[in-house]
Amino acid sequence: MSLFGLISFQTPALICSEAFSAFLHKHCPVVAERFCPTPWCWGGRLQTLVCAFLKSRPVVSYRNELIRTVDGGQISLDWVDNHISETYPESCTRPTVLILPGLTGNSQQSYVLHAVSQATRRGYRCVVFNNRGVGGEELLTPVTYCAANTSDLERVLQHVKGLFPQAPVLGAGVSLGGMILLNYLAHKHTESGMVAGITISVAWDALKSSDSMEEPLNWLLFNKHLTHSLRQKVTRHRKILEKVVDVDYVLKARTIREFDERFTSHLFGYKTCIDYYHDASPAKKLPQTNVPILCLNAADDPFSPQSAIPVSIVQALPNVALLLTAHGGHIAFLQGLFPRGESYMECLFGQFIQAVFEHPQDIKKACGVDKDEPNKYQSDREE
Repeated sequence: MSLFGLISFQTPALICSEAFSAFLHKHCPVVAERFCPTPWCWGGRLQTLVCAFLKSRPVVSYRNELIRTVDGGQISLDWVDNHISETYPESCTRPTVLILPGLTGNSQQSYVLHAVSQATRRGYRCVVFNNRGVGGEELLTPVTYCAANTSDLERVLQHVKGLFPQAPVLGAGVSLGGMILLNYLAHKHTESGMVAGITISVAWDALKSSDSMEEPLNWLLFNKHLTHSLRQKVTRHRKILEKVVDVDYVLKARTIREFDERFTSHLFGYKTCIDYYHDASPAKKLPQTNVPILCLNAADDPFSPQSAIPVSIVQALPNVALLLTAHGGHIAFLQGLFPRGESYMECLFGQFIQAVFEHPQDIKKACGVDKDEPNKYQSDREE
């Protein structure tokens, strides 16, 4: 039998309500297609590694903006205004995709560049929310970011909606960015300022994710590198951070968990790292969300074990859909013999954001959200 014959091509499992499923099958047909992972790139670890080294990087030109926070800090936003949009020539009503990168990522990550490409070609505006201290800007206060803290995202939404009050906003979170997005949507409920959300490779249970990442091979391939990147960021901002933490002690951390114990938990007022991980985990908060949300995960993601994926919770919710592939790794989902270009997750992302913005009333009806709160933009689009 050929190598291709040994690969199990499966249609991803779609867990959601019948109404949401019907909407997705109609407007996001990729959910019903088989995901065929790259045949020579087998297993979640290899998918993740190959993606990091081989993925193409679309050319994107950003407009940077620094906004101030209540505590005196600053946040770096990277905009693609898309003034040449033919579908939405008026800036005031042009839909906005707000992108939240992963743990140490920023607007230059390949998955962010591909997401921007998918959105702009459809006529939408993009803004990338770089977490404090990772977008090239200086830290003005000894405050960074964590998966449980949503105050900076709230500030960004306030700013974006202030600039374009008539334009709908969709949140797109990747890995840690997805955790922040889900925690925000649960916290704000009907007042999120977003019409929908999409997450990719979210760690649903931070403690289980940490356990998985400390398995010897996962530590060697992923945890060690990410911890090093976190330490580098602390070193870069050492002068201001040493006012609130023992920087030398933080820099001795060998795992993400040790870093969170010595730095993140302390910075954000948690008694223990376990307390922080419990607060950061979005799975059990899903019932508090109100907008349509699509979540893409792979069962072989080394960052988020399959046992942590909240299938039973999602099954009971009208507004959340979980798309689970057997393979795909972490922020990878590579397919084809030469997986440099667009992959399954880019295709899904593009189709979903278009479905949300172009069929707003349909998705609201399918998800049973905000029935008593008509949205002016949505009414205008479907008249």
